[in-house]
Amino acid sequence: MPDWCLDLDKAGHYWLQAGDQVPRRAIIGGAGVIAADGKREGDMATPVGRWALRHLYYRQDLLGSVDTVIPASVITPHCGWCDDPAHQDYNCHVSLPFAASHEVMWRDDGAYDLVVMLGFNDAPPIAGRGSAIFLHCIADGKTSTAGCVAVDRDDLMSMLGLADVDQYLSINPRLLS
Repeated sequence: MPDWCLDLDKAGHYWLQAGDQVPRRAIIGGAGVIAADGKREGDMATPVGRWALRHLYYRQDLLGSVDTVIPASVITPHCGWCDDPAHQDYNCHVSLPFAASHEVMWRDDGAYDLVVMLGFNDAPPIAGRGSAIFLHCIADGKTSTAGCVAVDRDDLMSMLGLADVDQYLSINPRLLS
């Protein structure tokens, strides 16, 4: 399966192309894209590169089961993601309660109804280089992310059904003609 590719149109809008599907409107980090080696925790930038779709986390209570070959886990109210560069679990899924800085994955804004961990800064994580770089749903009312790529929930659900076991997301926006 070819990579899913993030592209940019002349109006400055991002589009995610997955296989033969119609490109899907996407949003990225509020600070735009950044070279992967320049990515830092909290910079609000989306790292350029080719990132494996490692693992899906999803809200089974809202969506039921998800048809995908990507390894998947159900999000519960006890799911979190460590974003504390000083902690040994930096850029890893953690169980709540959790004393160090973390994201709560059980959210009410729809952003993490479907959330795919991308293979950025994970093998192994380097402290401070960036955490929780995901492909997820666009949160209600949002026009940018904190560094992730986001698409409409129905679009992401459809895309996940097409994913290959060795699926990648290429973030290196080309200008669409």
